[in-house]
Amino acid sequence: MKVLLPTSLELTLDADGVEPVLYDPSLPVPAEHEDAEALVVWGNPDDQLRDAAARLRSVRLVQTLAAGPDAVVAAGFVDTAHIASGRSLHDRPVTEHALALVLAAARQLHTLVRAQLGHRWASELGGMQPEKNPEVFTTLRDANVLIWGFGGIARTLAPLLTALGANVTGVATTAREDSGYRVIAVDDIESELPKADVLLMILPSVASTRHALSAQRIALLSKHAWLVNVGRGSTVDEDALIDALAARRIGGAALDVTSVEPLPPSSRLWDLPNAIITPHAAGGRPLGASALISENIAAIAAGNAPRNLVER
Repeated sequence: MKVLLPTSLELTLDADGVEPVLYDPSLPVPAEHEDAEALVVWGNPDDQLRDAAARLRSVRLVQTLAAGPDAVVAAGFVDTAHIASGRSLHDRPVTEHALALVLAAARQLHTLVRAQLGHRWASELGGMQPEKNPEVFTTLRDANVLIWGFGGIARTLAPLLTALGANVTGVATTAREDSGYRVIAVDDIESELPKADVLLMILPSVASTRHALSAQRIALLSKHAWLVNVGRGSTVDEDALIDALAARRIGGAALDVTSVEPLPPSSRLWDLPNAIITPHAAGGRPLGASALISENIAAIAAGNAPRNLVER
């Protein structure tokens, strides 16, 4: 089986009968490799994905290493191709970044960095401080953290939040208990939003999640609540969020993803003092990619469905 491997990541396959071929994901797949039966996607621009989908008519497996497969699904690969996501490969890296953003919000690192750049000693944030300020999010001790999108990343992150004293509740399509945590159905989220000190979103970009955090739902958040988004920018009504931040109707937002990426210099988000922006940096380090690819190639060769199969 000819397998196209992107040069954007060092990969080593452990599978029988495989002919690995390196390709540059920023360029069209060379014509001599249009007969490839497997394509691994990592860092491919949308236009090159569409080109590959149009030309690789024999492809049986399209393995994206991204947790969210939306770009690959949208590219239009042949119906006979299995599309598999990189779910689980980013659990630990995204957990680290999400936790960093939550703690940055609590310890107001964004304000301290601005003060440092201005050579200002931010005495209002130093010295003696109240143990807990009900008007400002300052600690995870006894904080209510609502994680919207309770999958592998949330299962990795939740125990760390718990260890720091937070009360964690998950939100998913259906209610359940998951890994010892209460998970509510998304239809019931409105009753939980006013109680949240932190709303942490890890949602994929699909039709049903577009602007899932709507203006109406943003309005339910308390004045001190923070939004942390490490999922996809399309899941938040960004204009409504900007208005809420500018009016100080919520405490702040720490965003690793935005509706347009890179975030345009003209965006109002850059200048809001209660916004933290990181450049879609939570993932970017797929752990265990070679093993997942090898496993899924073997599954396809045996006539079985791959792990992390994406329904189309």
